[in-house]
Amino acid sequence: MKRILSLFLCGTLAISALSGCTTSPSSSSSSGDTSSAVSSSSSSSSSYEQLDFMVLSGPTGVGAAKLISDQMALPESERLFASATVVADNNEINNALINGSADVAAIATNVAANLYAKSDGAIQVLAVNTLGVLYILEKGDSVHSFSDLSGKTIYATGQGANPEYVLNHLLTSNGVDPESVQIEWMTAQEVSAKMVSSESAICMLPVPAATALMLQDETVRQAISLSDAWDELGTGALAMGCIVARTDYIEENPDAIQSFLTQYQESISYVSAEENRQDAAQLVAELQITPSAAVAEAAIPQCNLVYLAGDEMQETLEQYYQVLYQANPDSIGGSMPYDAFYYGIS
Repeated sequence: MKRILSLFLCGTLAISALSGCTTSPSSSSSSGDTSSAVSSSSSSSSSYEQLDFMVLSGPTGVGAAKLISDQMALPESERLFASATVVADNNEINNALINGSADVAAIATNVAANLYAKSDGAIQVLAVNTLGVLYILEKGDSVHSFSDLSGKTIYATGQGANPEYVLNHLLTSNGVDPESVQIEWMTAQEVSAKMVSSESAICMLPVPAATALMLQDETVRQAISLSDAWDELGTGALAMGCIVARTDYIEENPDAIQSFLTQYQESISYVSAEENRQDAAQLVAELQITPSAAVAEAAIPQCNLVYLAGDEMQETLEQYYQVLYQANPDSIGGSMPYDAFYYGIS
């Protein structure tokens, strides 16, 4: 049984926060560089090993806000979670899954496929939780289609992950050579700073970073929805976020996984519901998944939160992975994942 620590919210970059720390102020450089941790302490009476849960800040983590909040409110002996942590970097979650300090995590879909390939099947994907969340934004009025991006400079975030592969595929599919577009890869905070300080500029950001930028600078407009552009290709859904778990944990704690998935689906439904928008936004902000409740409230409708499991999950991901594989096999670890990658598929 995992050692359980007392439940607290801790803003820190270090994963070591899971073993105990006092609340520290968030970094002044950006909210994206902080981690939020929720932990619990004392022995649990559960019949399963309580799980360590990690989510990415941003859209991939938004749907878990109600679940994490509900876990914090439970008596320690009734909690499913030993800990819940919000981080800003896929690599941080990768490392935690590999070394066992995370059992279940919300990560990007291409990162999940890569981790599965490189870890010899050490993880499985439980559900798709986020569809397309990427937007081309502009300060000006020169971009109305992908053809307008040729010869332009784009400030973007997501190099080596879904955003890079999705953008390249959409450029190519719309007759634009990606080499004709100068892409400057930065953090979301750096992209936003560039846009605010420029008189005319173009960027690619996911929500809620895109939402926050448009709230900060009203001269920035949404030029292209990459989700809409992807749908026009007719190649399936743009599946960008998912929930994964360590295979060992799944096999040893099937009841915990089933309980998690039930509660997670309920959390997705709650956060997505319009009547819960303000309360859900407050939860999202308190967990530092977004920089503020105002940003969360504006962004949640654009986060494309879903819960796709079983055959629907596999079909959706296989269509998406096939597109990525044809564009660049390394984007998903060099090969299409086996059926064993998909939880609940025999």
